[in-house]
Amino acid sequence: MRLLLLLSSLLAAPVMAETVVSTATDKVSITVYRAPGRSEGAIDRNWPGGYALISETRTIALPAGESVVRFEGVAEGLMPETAIVSGLPQGVREKNRDARLLSPAGLVDAYLKRSVTLRRTNRQTGAVVEQDAIITAGPQGGVILKTKDGYEALGCSGLPERMLYPQVPGDLSPRPTLSIVAQADRAQRVTLQLVYLAEGFDWAANYVAELGDDGRTLDLLGWLTIANGGVTGFPGAQLNVIAGQPNKENRGPQPRPTAEALDLQCWPMDITSTHDGWGDAPPPPPPPPPPAPMAGYEDVVVTAQRRSESLQAAPVALSVVAEQEDLGDLKFYRVPVAVDVAAKAQKQVALMRQPGVRVERLYAATAQTWSRGSQPMTLRLRLQNRKADGLGLAMPSGGVAVFEDVDGTRLLAGEDDVADKAIGERVDYDIAQSPGVRIVTSGPAKPDGRWRIDLSNARPFDVVAEVTIPWEVTPRPEDMERRGDGWIWRATVPANGKASREFRVKTMR
Repeated sequence: MRLLLLLSSLLAAPVMAETVVSTATDKVSITVYRAPGRSEGAIDRNWPGGYALISETRTIALPAGESVVRFEGVAEGLMPETAIVSGLPQGVREKNRDARLLSPAGLVDAYLKRSVTLRRTNRQTGAVVEQDAIITAGPQGGVILKTKDGYEALGCSGLPERMLYPQVPGDLSPRPTLSIVAQADRAQRVTLQLVYLAEGFDWAANYVAELGDDGRTLDLLGWLTIANGGVTGFPGAQLNVIAGQPNKENRGPQPRPTAEALDLQCWPMDITSTHDGWGDAPPPPPPPPPPAPMAGYEDVVVTAQRRSESLQAAPVALSVVAEQEDLGDLKFYRVPVAVDVAAKAQKQVALMRQPGVRVERLYAATAQTWSRGSQPMTLRLRLQNRKADGLGLAMPSGGVAVFEDVDGTRLLAGEDDVADKAIGERVDYDIAQSPGVRIVTSGPAKPDGRWRIDLSNARPFDVVAEVTIPWEVTPRPEDMERRGDGWIWRATVPANGKASREFRVKTMR
């Protein structure tokens, strides 16, 4: 009778699901979206504010029955609710994002209130002593152990010591992991497609403009800067970026996988006079460790050939640049070669190279009522984004650095940030204030009335000036361009000369 009960209990016992671990991808595609609301400015290096759509292809051996499939090495910022797994014979029953990573602190936390082996080594004799211990507190602020001798703090005995664990807990992974529960009627080898959104990515465009010797053309070199703020790298990825701002709902701060170091703290083992200002001064503390690079980032890696930082090398030859496609009202850029998107790193890939772009050099200012004195005008380089002028490409927003040749040396003339520019739009680079070309705005104390603009040019050559008048001018001027709510007055100011314009303002804006 007892034998029958034992057999029936064994038959009724639930069968433990087999675990299948997928550690590598067959291929991966990463499409990066810019941080919502960031049309210009630098990428946040601590945790990039954009996101990416990641598509992974993996092959696994799926057993018969129920199994737990663990996808190791997914992106750190994975949003589990967006994950889609296709290719399973009977679909997915359950998804779990495993947020705890294998680390010294993670092991202590996993073995809290559990038994470990404490191993100590005698410094003089080299003898090793092991004893059982229970972790009663940790890992924050140190680790407290209970042994047969009582309670003590790990690392405070003065002897080399460490803890040994029976095994690695099943819920700790060396890399960020997504696990699913799957079902199959037979054992088989399947190819799966894992698609998900992940935070912690971003991208920006960066441009280098080199003015020609004639001052009428420039060579424009564009780069895509890709940032991966997570601990997972993606070698040999198909890399794409999306320009524009698709609507995306805000999400609260998401938990990130943790892989913390173990911080052990002890009371100093010396006399009280060492710390109360009496007696001999204590020995100086050991020097602090060198600061880690910001957010653990590696150096920027550049794909394709590039000039040296001094920009004095021969012109760069870019045989591989990003391919542009339309995606509705957005722009889709595809890098035509495999790219390594390293963990906690930034990478640059070639976006475009447009030699001989026509450029207009002018000096710009806005008429102002609050500043009646002489003000310097801004040196502005103007490009027209059209094929006839050497461009005609959708240009993502980003920073531009303008270089100019001075006695055979390339020097930085100025920098600017520019918003997204569509084909046919005007592109302005405001790169420097010019003390030699100045503007004075004068007028009555009341808003309405007659005003005067005086321009002066101390340069030894003629310059083109463009002044924005942000008010309603009356009568309607026939020789000015209407732009927005204001008017544009363009004038040629002769070398070492002046130019003036009077006008009447009807309504101040």
